[in-house]
Amino acid sequence: MVKSLALQAELAQEFGTCVFDVTLDCEDGAAVGAEKDHAFMVQAFVNQTYAASKNAANELMSRVAARVHPVDHPAFAQDVEIIVGGAAQGLCHVMLPKVDSRADVDLAVAVIDRAAQAGGRVEPLPVHVLVESPLAVHNVADIVSHPRVESASFGLMDFVSAHGGAIPASAMGTSAQSHASDLDQFSHPLVVRAKLEIAAACHAFGKVASHCVVTEFKDSARLEQAARKANQALGYGRMWSIHPDQIRPILAAFAPAASEVDEASQIICKAHSQDWAPISVAGKLHDRASYRYYWQVLVRARQTAHLHALDPAQVFFSAR
Repeated sequence: MVKSLALQAELAQEFGTCVFDVTLDCEDGAAVGAEKDHAFMVQAFVNQTYAASKNAANELMSRVAARVHPVDHPAFAQDVEIIVGGAAQGLCHVMLPKVDSRADVDLAVAVIDRAAQAGGRVEPLPVHVLVESPLAVHNVADIVSHPRVESASFGLMDFVSAHGGAIPASAMGTSAQSHASDLDQFSHPLVVRAKLEIAAACHAFGKVASHCVVTEFKDSARLEQAARKANQALGYGRMWSIHPDQIRPILAAFAPAASEVDEASQIICKAHSQDWAPISVAGKLHDRASYRYYWQVLVRARQTAHLHALDPAQVFFSAR
């Protein structure tokens, strides 16, 4: 956790913006029997980071979340009381694992809101959900349509494990080429179907789809290939990392190409100068339908620190 927070601060200084979230983990990070002590440690980290960001010139330099225990775990309410109740102002969201239904979200939000109110937070605290079971995939549209859900992540390992051996262990990893016969996480039909269901539901309700981890963190080329596939072929806007060395390859994969950023900037700037009327750029007609696409290219470029400081499209963000 210390290394992750330090890396976030380091890259924020380098790129001029916070380029990844840090999620402090209580579910898998706490030793059995030490859940309370671990929650207090997470609370302290959140508060320390928040205090440091308030003293910095740019308060957007940190985004810290906490993954609490599942709603049916004995430590769930304790996690929320300690972390949200004691560090509500410093959290960007709460990560809810093992969410199987909308009712799970309702229950979690009620507990979170009581703790946040006690902690002095006025604005609602967003929640991110982990979709980790066949039942959760079945209910995913109902889950992500919840107004407090901001993002849905795919929990690959638990999803595979939930099938009782019906999905092989190969589906928890990645192969070099992801051929159909490899049955890895990009070729096993049940896993790919789950990923597509989650992404489609998120896009239907305006939420962010977050792709699962790639465990082969020593192979940066394979990681970047997987991240690019998650983004371009499966429609994911974010991706989990499990090692500091994964951050830059993921950012590179999710960033639009420089040529696409230049094209988007030219189109949006010209459209703006024409009051969003149809325009022609390089012999191609563009109107409001394509403007929406190219605007999202600019947003992605800015989020991944790939929009040059001198790009004329920066005016749209500085004026926001």
